[in-house]
Amino acid sequence: MSAYPANPQYNLIERDASARLSNLSQARNRGDLAIFNLTLVQSALRAAKLDGWLLYDFRGLNVLARRVLNIPSDAILSRRWFYFVPANGEPRKLVHQIEPHALDCVPGTAQRYLRWQELEAGVQALLKGCHRVAMEYVPRNANPYVSRVDAGTIELVRSFGVEIVSSGDLIQQFEACWDDEQWAMHLEAAKHTRSAYDVAFAFIAERVRNAGSVRETEVQQRILDHFAAHELITDHPPIVGVGPHSGDPHYAPGPDSDSPIREGDFVLIDLWAKLDKPRSVYSDLTWTGFVGTQVPEKYEAIFQIVARARDAAIERVRSAFAAGEVLHGWQVDRAARDVIERAGHGAAFCHRTGHSIGQETHGNGANMDDLETHEERQVLPRACFSVEPGIYLPDFGVRSEVNVFIDANRQVHVTGGSLQTAVVPILKTY
Repeated sequence: MSAYPANPQYNLIERDASARLSNLSQARNRGDLAIFNLTLVQSALRAAKLDGWLLYDFRGLNVLARRVLNIPSDAILSRRWFYFVPANGEPRKLVHQIEPHALDCVPGTAQRYLRWQELEAGVQALLKGCHRVAMEYVPRNANPYVSRVDAGTIELVRSFGVEIVSSGDLIQQFEACWDDEQWAMHLEAAKHTRSAYDVAFAFIAERVRNAGSVRETEVQQRILDHFAAHELITDHPPIVGVGPHSGDPHYAPGPDSDSPIREGDFVLIDLWAKLDKPRSVYSDLTWTGFVGTQVPEKYEAIFQIVARARDAAIERVRSAFAAGEVLHGWQVDRAARDVIERAGHGAAFCHRTGHSIGQETHGNGANMDDLETHEERQVLPRACFSVEPGIYLPDFGVRSEVNVFIDANRQVHVTGGSLQTAVVPILKTY
């Protein structure tokens, strides 16, 4: 459950988070602020009525804690460390004697431990006087994107009489919400990811006309060349799926599955990339096309159901923010899923409606999910996420994916150019 109280008149935590992110962005632009800012974190803790936030990691298991504290990704830390941020006062660190400088990047006094008994006593000392603290934990592991702390460590903290509250919405504010620079980088990336479809569909048309076919991996490589030409990078090559392959949501063409694309084929392309710059964030889009001049009704009919589901999810976000309503990720998923279920294809929509987008394609904020998890984290200003409902059938699958960003003024932006309104007739359009 969220640690934050809902207010139908106005979401206090959203307002505070937006103000904090605005201050954070301005300070970064002035060049006088590190990523971790104690004042802003403690303000968030007080708003959530928490005594503190206990951040813990062992060998990178809790990437969220490392990101919040801005610990370099290549930092070699081989021992357990704890960092406690109280709602008021000075933070406290617990580090191993062999790595005394492990948390020098953040403020606070450090206590060292050597033996395991000293570790447990040290954790108890960090939490002295505390009753309610946040950690990267969700009851019953209901949200594995947030639950990064192992059960044994949770047991240790609880043994000191401390109630543990999920840090899910705190994580969003300080890891998953973008500043102005990241928003600008996303828009630049979105321009090139959108134009990649013109490049890919034109390439398919040219090769089919001149050679009769083109392979999935060849289209994939053409997209990667387009990214490189515009200084974009990606964590994985795009999905290019023809026919039955488009019905596999995570299909990846390879040496054993690389199929030819010919006239009369249905094609799905899912691609994602970000600028090759520090702290850049992704754009992630999916379009579908038919290699012909007129799209058969069986493809177009399924596409229109998916498009209605996509638009229903977007409208759910727009209406909630216009009304000052508290919005949770599961509600956005439900808006899209209801459309597909009413159309009789609920069983063929086998994934969540959308995922958080950040410095990773799948970011650390709220997902639009009431299928794989019941996502109770709030959709916050300055957060970005995908909306990508799909219907996957044995001979083809349709997905339509856009990105949604809520700015500091609660305005909802759909990025990546105009929405796809019909399956693209590739040989007619290109």
